Amino acid sequence: MLTEIPLDPEYFSEILRLNIGDDLAEHGWSQQNSFLSEELTVTLAAECHLLNDAGGMKLAGVGRGIAQAVRPTIRGDQITWLKPGQSLACDRYLQIMENLRVALNRTLFLGLDEYESHFAFYKPGASYLKHLDRFRDDDSRTVSVVIYLNPDWLPEQGGALRLHPDGLDTQDIGPLASRLVLFLSAQMLHEVLPATRDRLSIAGWFRRRA
Repeated sequence: MLTEIPLDPEYFSEILRLNIGDDLAEHGWSQQNSFLSEELTVTLAAECHLLNDAGGMKLAGVGRGIAQAVRPTIRGDQITWLKPGQSLACDRYLQIMENLRVALNRTLFLGLDEYESHFAFYKPGASYLKHLDRFRDDDSRTVSVVIYLNPDWLPEQGGALRLHPDGLDTQDIGPLASRLVLFLSAQMLHEVLPATRDRLSIAGWFRRRA
C-alpha cells in the first residue's frame, strides 16, 4: 500500500535552483535520477501494465484535429491519459507534478498553468521518429516531462530518448525506472529509439495559456 509522503514546494524549489532550473536555462534539458520513490514507480508501472493488458490503451496519433492520424512507422506507442481520481498512484504522481509546476514558475517565471500527461507503452521494436512537442498552431506546451517506469534497464536493451540539442552533440538517455527528463517543448528535437523489451513511461507537458 502506498504511504502518504509530504510534498513540499519549497523542497522542489531548492532542487530546481541547484539543478533543473540551471539545466533548462543553459542546455534546454535536464535529467534527474531517482526522482520518484521506488514504491510509487513500481505501482505506476503495474497500473500501466494492467491498462495495456485490459485493452485500455490505444495507438497514439501524430498531428492534431482533422489532420491527426495513426502512423505506427512514425510513432508506435500506445497511450492512455491520466485523470485525477483514477488511482491513488496517479493522484500522487499528479500532486508531485503540481509541486514541480509551482517550483518551475518560482525559479524560471515560465507562467505554467497546468499539466497534462499519459502513460506510454512501447512494445519491442516500437519507436517515435524525431519531432518537436509543440504544435505549429498551438504554443501552450512549454516544458516536456518524461518519467520512466522500467526497472533494471540495461543499455543494450535500447529504448533511449535521443535529444538533439541545437549546435551540440546528441544525448541518449536510457529509460531507467524513476528517472525524470525535462526539456523545452518548442526547442528540443527528440526521438525514441526502439527497444528489445516493453518500455513504459509517463509523458507529460507543462502548459501555459495560449
